[in-house]
Amino acid sequence: GEEARYDSVSFSFRIYEEGRESVPEHPYLYESDVEISLVSGSCKSPVERFWNGSSPVYILQKATHSEESDSLEESKPEEALSPSELLPKESPGPAALSVGRAKQLVSLYAMVQNPSLTHLGIGDQVVLPPLWVRCDGSDPEHTCWIGAEPLKAGKKITGINIYLVSCEGPTADKSCFANLEELKMEHKRRHHLSVVTTKGFAQYELIQVAAIEDTIIESGSNIYVDITWNIVDKILETPPLISAATLNIALRCGDPRSPVYQVYRELQLLLALAEGLKTGVTEWPEPLEPESAVELVQEFLTDLKKQLDGDGISGNKNETEKIQCDTAAVDSYIKSIFSERGDLDFAEQLWCKMRSKCVSSYQELTDCFTLVIKSLERGEIQPWIHQGGSSFLRKLIQQSYHGQMEVVSLTGITPIQMLFEVGLDKMKKDYVSFFIGKSRSSLLFQDYFISTAVDLQEQVHRVQKLHHMLEIMVNCRVLLQFRHEHLFPLTQICMKYYKENPLNEKHVFQLPIRPAVVKKFYQNEHPEMWKVEISSGHGPKEVKTMWQVSTNPPVEHMASNHSGLLCDSTLAAGTEDRLYFLTTTTCSPVHFT
Repeated sequence: GEEARYDSVSFSFRIYEEGRESVPEHPYLYESDVEISLVSGSCKSPVERFWNGSSPVYILQKATHSEESDSLEESKPEEALSPSELLPKESPGPAALSVGRAKQLVSLYAMVQNPSLTHLGIGDQVVLPPLWVRCDGSDPEHTCWIGAEPLKAGKKITGINIYLVSCEGPTADKSCFANLEELKMEHKRRHHLSVVTTKGFAQYELIQVAAIEDTIIESGSNIYVDITWNIVDKILETPPLISAATLNIALRCGDPRSPVYQVYRELQLLLALAEGLKTGVTEWPEPLEPESAVELVQEFLTDLKKQLDGDGISGNKNETEKIQCDTAAVDSYIKSIFSERGDLDFAEQLWCKMRSKCVSSYQELTDCFTLVIKSLERGEIQPWIHQGGSSFLRKLIQQSYHGQMEVVSLTGITPIQMLFEVGLDKMKKDYVSFFIGKSRSSLLFQDYFISTAVDLQEQVHRVQKLHHMLEIMVNCRVLLQFRHEHLFPLTQICMKYYKENPLNEKHVFQLPIRPAVVKKFYQNEHPEMWKVEISSGHGPKEVKTMWQVSTNPPVEHMASNHSGLLCDSTLAAGTEDRLYFLTTTTCSPVHFT
């Protein structure tokens, strides 16, 4: 009676308060054992793997009290909901409530939503976001989540849909997999319906399958395909070619086995110089070879002097320096990326010399520029440069044509600034050459990425975006053998995202694609996830049963119990002994009268 009413009012007040305001930054406590977070569309929802409803949602879990600190630092929503991004020592991950406690919380939520219970003293009725409670699986069904979602007819709440998610595994025993006909019969029996429709979902990881030996991209990178289709005939069937498919691409830059690793190293030098300009401290990249950059620059200048003196042309052998790439998968398309542009001017060639031996100290940088400036002052060289560049070195070269060079003091940040400007100009031209020339994306390429109207640090940030896009295009070309008609829309998607967002190597780029394009990479493979959805009815009267098999635990709060087995699962990939988690989701509508 009174106690239940008080509980329900207290609980509802908390929920209403949050529902009417913006998404709270921190979770809050209910009683002393429940932590409530409101997860909005900008955060990854922990229930999206088995529920595709609306956002935002309430996530309820067991409150964890830190002994070391009473601060809320331990329980930020993103930490509670994304334990994979934390070091294991810092957080054990989200904690679950008992199934009994979860059912109690869901019934309170249902009371709050029931319009006939006016004694609760709530004013205007607000339809609350769906509610999901983490459960510890302690009941016979191994329930890992209980969810509740309001049912509506117009603006009126007519009932609540209760979801039960149970999880088994990991197991390698396929005899415990469900039978599709039995699942359909159970669904009909539970909901007293005779007509059902089925829909299939499958997810395959492509990057491990497609990668040639020794070219597999490191963790943090992934290419996988999500496929959906109507009418499922049997459990674990391969998706038909008439399915709808979406390619999901998340790529981290900097893998030494990436086809564009040399371009990445060049970018790292540019970033080190940019950081030096900003902070006054330059972290020089480790040189790959013992040869001195000063010796290389001296040799380059000597060759140019010989050309001017008419003593033969020995310098051309370096003008279009090739970047070697030993990846077996590199075809003529990729090789063309590794050829330096044929129109490199003096400043760009100088950058190549200093980059290839990797200038490794401030003193070495100063010595290189001292050699160049002396050669210019003495008129020993008259190098060719592109029109339109605004760098200080280009300005000095133009002055040298007229024998009127200003005095240069190679102190402070001046040498760093000089090399940085040359490298920035050169790398912008390289990326333009790729996106306009080699990937034929001239209609797409935006001046935004090479604009000089923003400060230098922002210009570098945009060059980093260009490099991330290059990594994506090249890896899709090499690993998935994409043709222009697939790379072109992918370039569009990447450019649109990066015109509006900062650099984010964790972002998943999504490309709708025909299954036939990637079928050879998954047709003989085990899916990472396979799911069948059995449904009846429409709109608010729709009811669903879902059965899913996956190689990863579908819930984070139960994953830690199986960490040893998960390692085995990874090792056993591609064998019959692969370990799977089985998840079943059922729903039960509760109609208010």
